[in-house]
Amino acid sequence: MSDSAVIVDRVSKKFRMYKERNQSLKAAIMRGKKSIAEDFWAVQDVSFEVPRGATFGLIGRNGSGKSTLLKCLARILHPDRGSITMNGKAASLLEVGSGFHPELSGRENVFLNGSILGLSKKEVASRFDEIVEFSGVGKFIDQPVKNYSSGMYVRLGFSVAIHVQPDILVVDEVLAVGDGAFKKKSQNKFVEFTKSGRTVILVTHSLAQVREMCNQVAWLDQGRLAAVGDADEVTQKYQAHLDAAGS
Repeated sequence: MSDSAVIVDRVSKKFRMYKERNQSLKAAIMRGKKSIAEDFWAVQDVSFEVPRGATFGLIGRNGSGKSTLLKCLARILHPDRGSITMNGKAASLLEVGSGFHPELSGRENVFLNGSILGLSKKEVASRFDEIVEFSGVGKFIDQPVKNYSSGMYVRLGFSVAIHVQPDILVVDEVLAVGDGAFKKKSQNKFVEFTKSGRTVILVTHSLAQVREMCNQVAWLDQGRLAAVGDADEVTQKYQAHLDAAGS
């Protein structure tokens, strides 16, 4: 079995950016011209490998391509070029309430989300108490999640994802919504998670969190890979870049 949990090989992803767009066939006929568009490459020729059992960070300024790459890793988007190899079962938590149905209760969403992530009803039931205890939503578990705060959403969603025990967990900045106690509990869970040989890929703007939690880091700049390697070394280069740019 490969020592790499994830292999990103020359991945590129583009979007169509419209300068002028006809809103209807009638508009196209009346104006007598086609919509004007150009390709925008959000991610360009990015390659790196994530070691098995690592906590791997993705950093970069807003618009650097982190979220697009993360969605490719989560298989929400597909690269236009290159490939991504996942050596194991993956689960992702990319936004508040992802995978939750607002009209259903927390309890019902735990079972729904668990099934989406590949667990049987029996497996979810066996982990249910632990999921609820970790999330801290307790007495609200039978209330519709549309009434939850964003923090409660995140805690429950993260708790389901981590207790599914995937080989690879992909997590966006959503943990920033949680309070200090939950962040610390989550960090401890990440340590436990990776010690068992599983892998975490984490996007965050907090360089302190990256240095504390991550073994390796990839820095994206304008869609391209600026650096990849040891977390301390790469974050120092990134901070120097921000300082030089006056950010």
